Amino acid sequence: MKLTRCFTVLAVAATLSASFSAAAREYSVSTVLSDAFPWGQAAQKWADLVEERSKGEITLRVYPNAQLVAGDQTKEFSAMRSGLIDMAVGSTINWSPQVPELNLFSLPFLMTDSDDLDAITQGEAGKQAFDAIEKRGIVPLAWGENGFRELSNSVKPIRTPADLAGLKIRVVGSPLFQDTFTALGANPTQMSWADAKPALTTGAVDGQENPLSVFDVARVDQVGQKYLTLWHYMADPLIFAVNQRVWKQLPEADRELLRQAAIDAGKWEIELSRSGEAKRLDDIRARGVDVVELTAEEHEAFVEATRSVHQNWTPKIGAKLVDAARTAITAE
Repeated sequence: MKLTRCFTVLAVAATLSASFSAAAREYSVSTVLSDAFPWGQAAQKWADLVEERSKGEITLRVYPNAQLVAGDQTKEFSAMRSGLIDMAVGSTINWSPQVPELNLFSLPFLMTDSDDLDAITQGEAGKQAFDAIEKRGIVPLAWGENGFRELSNSVKPIRTPADLAGLKIRVVGSPLFQDTFTALGANPTQMSWADAKPALTTGAVDGQENPLSVFDVARVDQVGQKYLTLWHYMADPLIFAVNQRVWKQLPEADRELLRQAAIDAGKWEIELSRSGEAKRLDDIRARGVDVVELTAEEHEAFVEATRSVHQNWTPKIGAKLVDAARTAITAE
């Protein structure tokens, strides 16, 4: 009798264990930066919220440093679309080769501040950008932020387009960046971030452009980047997204949980990113970096020098989307 009861208990335990295993699901989440940066923290916050709200039934396993695409951040979107990656917190820059509409955010000097960025992402232009992503097999859930990108170099202070003449500037793998820096008279050199720091160290390139968070945490000043120009020439929104096939397999309750957790993580990360800017800048200055803040006239000279980029890229991005973005900014 005791033996029979023992077998019964074991059978029930095995059934419960099997049921728990079936209920518990794990998904991969790709990011380009680790949780030393706000970008990586956004992905981890999403994972933590999902773990908490699903009571452990859904696990998002974060893979930072673009390790799921062997360090090539421009392949992240394609890998997610094909199903090699389940989810990602990705950059509009890195996804723009596959979603041309996302080049909107890389148009030089389209936005001047965070209010402009919010007007775009939270309005009609933001909806159109999400629609463009969804048409390509990815479900976008929420916005995050990598920040406005600033310019640094090892040669001299940059105050005018003429100061950029001939400088080798590392840029991401987007033709729009090539066109922007070519229009400014620089020599743009495309390479991944993994290759950028060694190139800056050896002097293979003179400068780079990135948000303050990257300059600060990655200690770009330690590889000869002594001059930093705050020109706010473009912003890099982040997008929380899911592979469409994975999304379709999820129950509606799980979809809502994932979406709301992404929205909450995004809001949290945007606040984190923006609130830390002043301290980051103070720390950068304290390390001996020469920080240039452009006057209105100096800023306008860069705007004028890159107008041709807007003219050439608006048809590629979509005139309707660009107009919606400009309307949103004007209507603030």
